[in-house]
Amino acid sequence: MATHKGTIGILTGGGDVPGLNPAIRAATVRALREGYRVIGLRRGWAGLVELDRNKKEPQPEQFIELSEEIVNKIGRTGGTFLHSSRTRASHVPRAAVLPQLQSIYQDDVNDLTPEVLKNLEWLGISTLIPIGGDDTLSYAVRLHQEGVKIIAIPKTMDNDVPGTDYCIGFSTCVTRTIEMTHALRTTAGSHERFLVIEVFGRYAGFTALLPTMAGAANRCVIPEHVFDLEHLCELLTADRYSNPSKYSVVLVSEGARFKGMEAMAFEGEEADMFGHKKLGGIGDLVSRKLKEISPKFTSGKKIDVINQRLGYLVRCGNPDAVDSIVPMAFGNLALDLALDGVSGRLVNVRNGRYDNVPIDVVVSRKKVVDVHKFYSTDRLRPMYSRFESKPLFIMTSDF
Repeated sequence: MATHKGTIGILTGGGDVPGLNPAIRAATVRALREGYRVIGLRRGWAGLVELDRNKKEPQPEQFIELSEEIVNKIGRTGGTFLHSSRTRASHVPRAAVLPQLQSIYQDDVNDLTPEVLKNLEWLGISTLIPIGGDDTLSYAVRLHQEGVKIIAIPKTMDNDVPGTDYCIGFSTCVTRTIEMTHALRTTAGSHERFLVIEVFGRYAGFTALLPTMAGAANRCVIPEHVFDLEHLCELLTADRYSNPSKYSVVLVSEGARFKGMEAMAFEGEEADMFGHKKLGGIGDLVSRKLKEISPKFTSGKKIDVINQRLGYLVRCGNPDAVDSIVPMAFGNLALDLALDGVSGRLVNVRNGRYDNVPIDVVVSRKKVVDVHKFYSTDRLRPMYSRFESKPLFIMTSDF
């Protein structure tokens, strides 16, 4: 029987992004070549919550043993072949608790961490590598506090995991946003309209601010600043007037709010286990209001609006170059730490260099745009000054 240094567990949680499969591949290949066994946990934390230790037959819905052959097939593709979920193991509804455990966990919402710890031991996992955003990794912090050896990899299109300049998925999101915004210009110009594009960004406006800085839009509105709709309309009208093709463009973060809104725009009232309602609709609201307000700045003539939500178009498909390279490095960084016997860390990029920081940073603060440094609340657009010594993505450092 083959002996191993130990067993590495890998999971992906939260929304999918391009770059997850390359990270899984990198960590798996390196771990196998270093003498570890590797288990891929299915559907994020759900795989550990729904695992039945009493079953003797395989449970492929919950976990799979990974090989080079398996991960090499998926390493160049988008999404996550391990699948994902927004399961929060410390807040599981009673209906989602395994039937044989419902006599133990009888509350409406239950902390299944004791079962997760038993399941990790049952699988023989010596080090766990969760790949996710601040929600997924906040539970990883909990497991670290319970004594589990954790090495975390940051992932999220919003680029808002604290402790790192870069999160997997951000570059592809920005690349797609720029490409699609420029593509939509032809229609906006043909009809001489405002172009309103809703992009991701619940609490942080990086995915709207950076494409605007790169020339994708005239203006952007972000979650960090409650904006005035009339002022936005006035600015867009002036932009449209100065454009020979008579159109102008604004990027709207999904978490943005204008004055008079009590809360963000939600698609419905249902919340996930992390307490988040599904965002969506601010672009619709802004578009409708801009059309209503526009006569104030055009001698009574309404300006029509093209309204597009990019949504999943920026998170599907294959990763770009950055989201192929960084995940490879992050996966290997995680194994470097495992080989050194180090845990409780978040691998990161800081000022262009790969590094790692204590995983507790994930729950220590929120990572958002520094409005004072990077955003003009008067012009509703990025500020362009003092680029020397800035990181690659300009406004992503929170150190």
